[in-house]
Amino acid sequence: MRYFMGIDNGGTFSKAALFDENGNQIAVASIFVPVITPKSGYTERDMETLWQANVQVIREVVIRSKVSADKIAGVSFSGHGKGLYMVDKAGKPVYNGILSTDTRAWKFVKKWEKDGTKEKVYEKTFQDILVCQPVSILAWFQQEKPEILSKVQYIFSVKDYIRFRLTQEACAEYTDFSGGNLINLNTKSYDKELLECFGIGTLYDKFPPLKESADICGYITKEAADLTGLIEGTPVAAGMFDVNACGIASGLDREEKLCMIAGTWSINEFICKHPIINGTVSLNSMFCIPGYYLVEESSPTSAGNMEWFIRNLMSYEKTDAQQSGRSIYDITNKWVEQIEPENNQLIFLPFLNGSNVAPLAKGSFVGLTAYHGKEHMLRAVYEGVVFSHYTHVRKLLLNREKPKAVQLSGGAANSDVWVQIFADVLQIPVEVMEDKELGAMGAAITAGIAAGVYQDYGEAIKRTVRIKKTVYPRSEYAEIYEQKYRQYQKVIEALDSVWDEFRN
Repeated sequence: MRYFMGIDNGGTFSKAALFDENGNQIAVASIFVPVITPKSGYTERDMETLWQANVQVIREVVIRSKVSADKIAGVSFSGHGKGLYMVDKAGKPVYNGILSTDTRAWKFVKKWEKDGTKEKVYEKTFQDILVCQPVSILAWFQQEKPEILSKVQYIFSVKDYIRFRLTQEACAEYTDFSGGNLINLNTKSYDKELLECFGIGTLYDKFPPLKESADICGYITKEAADLTGLIEGTPVAAGMFDVNACGIASGLDREEKLCMIAGTWSINEFICKHPIINGTVSLNSMFCIPGYYLVEESSPTSAGNMEWFIRNLMSYEKTDAQQSGRSIYDITNKWVEQIEPENNQLIFLPFLNGSNVAPLAKGSFVGLTAYHGKEHMLRAVYEGVVFSHYTHVRKLLLNREKPKAVQLSGGAANSDVWVQIFADVLQIPVEVMEDKELGAMGAAITAGIAAGVYQDYGEAIKRTVRIKKTVYPRSEYAEIYEQKYRQYQKVIEALDSVWDEFRN
């Protein structure tokens, strides 16, 4: 039996997991990586701390699995897209890593929308410009901290940086960089004219060579082997943007499928052999399966909002749960389940980390009265997150038939009551994938393809992907949620004119 390690760096945790060639998860380790917020809208983390977190979880998985490291036939990666990770000629960080929830560059996006840059860029990249994309953040550095850019040797995504530390080989990868407005999708290559549209043409030579997800991009070095417990010379594949990895681990290999990932980001996606360029969707990028595009609607508006609620408003309940040997999620799910949707008119806009309506939109509760308690607020959080996903899905469905089911993964998929809300709002059956670290699993599948164990993604999915359960929509809730969704949209429209007043 051969084994593959997937390493996944999201917006909150660094994870590693080991899988056998049949997709069985053998061991997993996870560690929280602190987020640095020096100003409102800035989300960063120390890149050396991030590297040490990866070293720790890799070593823990090797030890916990009890699998001899020489049987690990390959390693690959998944990571949050967008954001920015930069190193100098010595391979040392020149600044903190910047996360995909960072909004410091909002002024540049607004400027590009007004001066025609957005339309000019779209002809090459087939996607909107997002405030968290590397092009926006690099433009900010160009104006605010040019001395930092003068030190840069390589510009990476998060997974590229960790792969670089393990192999000392500098590579970029198509799914990540094509999702960041960095690649001309007509030519499938870097384009200096494209970069000049953003005012960052001078950085053209700082982007590493592009690789396909399953390409081998180096081998574990002796230094990395000593730190992690992996074997020197173990092949390392390029990996992929986590929306691809979770899609693959959810079985996304055909055009009729629709996947949703409810983690820090609300990810909603399907694949197609041509980009959708009619203006109805925000993002087209290259998918990890050659010849396919990932058609994506996404925003940082998903389950991360609940984690904020727990952290800031449920400290007593969290302590009580720990002392009684329960999970805090047992409490949150019980609270939400006790309240029927028609009995709670509270609206929550899940924009704590960014939005899908305006760059400066903020998280908000609307309709609070003295009657409402934390239970009602939490119910509104669950529903607001689903409504944000629904906004994206409605756009996607303008371009394809309604699917027979959607595949759901991410933190929200672990909550039965939350999954039922997804099904009731969408009025589509929701398939929950077997409880694994799906980002790491998608990465491990890529390592298996690179090692020649799987012929392609289709074969790998047949051997490794399993559906845990299917949750069916309740028709009697359809109109209730449609009415609540209309109210949610009215609140967004009513607040549209005030967001510019909340710049700090």
